[in-house]
Formats: sequence, C-alpha cells, structure tokens
Amino acid sequence: MPEGPSIVILKEEVQQFEGKEIIAVFGNSKIDQSRLLHQKVISFRSWGKHFLVCFEDFTLRIHFLLFGTYRINEAKESPVRLNLTFPNGEINLYSCSIKFLEGDINSHYDWSADVMNESWNPKKSERKTERNPQ
Repeated sequence: MPEGPSIVILKEEVQQFEGKEIIAVFGNSKIDQSRLLHQKVISFRSWGKHFLVCFEDFTLRIHFLLFGTYRINEAKESPVRLNLTFPNGEINLYSCSIKFLEGDINSHYDWSADVMNESWNPKKSERKTERNPQ
C-alpha cells in the first residue's frame, strides 16, 4: 500500500513529464478522460497519500487505496485505471481512486499539515494536536 514516502518518490520519478502535454489517455476510470487530452502538466505534488497532477485550472487527485500501484514507462497485465501518455513516456495507474479537484490546488490542501512536505510546520501541527488530543 503506497504511503506518504512512496508517494514522494513517485512525485520525483515523474518529473520528466512536468511541463509536457498529454497526447493520449485511456483506462477504465470513470472520470471524463477527454478533459486530460492535450493538457500540459504544470506540476506534480503530493499530500499524505494523495498524488496530485496539477494543470492550469484543475488538479487530478490519485489515491492508491490499499492495493493501488503505478508503473512509469511500462505496463502491468492487469487493467489500467488511467494511462497518461506524453511525448517522452507514460504513467500507468492501477487500482486507485481518481478525482478532479477544481480551481487552485492551494485552496484544497494545507501544505503545512503534511510532514512529508517542505512547508510542514511542526508548531502548527502541535497546536492542532493540543486542540484535539483524541
């Protein structure tokens, strides 16, 4: 099961696709896949167990649940949930939850709450814990 550190590693492994246009999309995901075609990736981010693919006006949120996996520039035999093909390679996502987040990604996440994020704020986390010790 992918956890925070492995999501950060994934974010690092896909940097070759940052700034690239998606030239093909397919898979068994129920999202509107056509929305991704010809979109340029602005950045890849992570927050906890969320892998985020950021575009101009929206973000694709991937959560790998209990058994989710991914492959970069290779495929598994099992059905792909979502394939994103770029001019220089591909990302294949399996057994995961995929959702669009509208607007600015910063309105959806408190980056200072994620211990794996550069913006993590230990004092702020301590105050949150004190307010809700349970």
